[in-house]
Amino acid sequence: MLEANEISELQDLCKQTRRNVIKMVNHAKSGHVGGALSAVEILTVLYQKIMNVSPEWKADRDRFILSKGHASAVFYSVLSQKGFFPADELMTFRIFGSRLQGHPNTHLPGVEVATGSLGQGLSMGVGMALGLRLDNSPAHVFVYMGDGELQEGSCWEAFMNAPAKGLNNITAIIDRNMLQIDGDVEKVKALEPLADKLRAFNWNVVEIDGHDINQVYDALYSAKNNRGDKPVAIIAHTVKGKGVSFMENQASWHGKAPNDEEAEKALAELV
Repeated sequence: MLEANEISELQDLCKQTRRNVIKMVNHAKSGHVGGALSAVEILTVLYQKIMNVSPEWKADRDRFILSKGHASAVFYSVLSQKGFFPADELMTFRIFGSRLQGHPNTHLPGVEVATGSLGQGLSMGVGMALGLRLDNSPAHVFVYMGDGELQEGSCWEAFMNAPAKGLNNITAIIDRNMLQIDGDVEKVKALEPLADKLRAFNWNVVEIDGHDINQVYDALYSAKNNRGDKPVAIIAHTVKGKGVSFMENQASWHGKAPNDEEAEKALAELV
């Protein structure tokens, strides 16, 4: 459990990141705000309190894969807060020649793998976890996935493979915001009963409110310190567009940039 002052500091960072996401996507006139805003608390807690990472390269660092690479704006904001690059570089987001491309790539410090082709992140994570185990490394792998992404068959091959190899050094975090570019996830291609399916694939499953900082911290801390023989899947129930009233639970804000008026209105709510 976190102390009150720690929660307050994390909430301030979350608010700053939400403002960054709006500014970046507005300035670039392209990007994905909805799924970036739903991921803020988890990535903030992960980088500030859970993962062993720093701008200085080290072999025993924890690994993070943003499988839903289109949500890169939140990832970049969190990396800048951790000191991987200067915060003023955020406004080069999606500009030709920038290190901060629409989907993460390894030209940017802190990015382990290029992502964005949905359905591949967990497979890469399983490979990393296997390699780390062979090296007797204490490092842990965290893979952040969208719920719509789970409609890709390759995800389920990876879900089957991780427990088959006894990998307790990997955690899958599922952003269960219930919306994808085409609308309601359950109407496009239903995932439920998702938790039961993951348990049937031999994962330990934890369900949390993905915007409750204490719940996020407790789930991530327990997953990183997993000493069992199964990997952990965290189903984080979130709100697409969280924090901006007219974006919340709206599939139309999956990949649309706010214009100047909309950005101003959004920033006024994020004070």
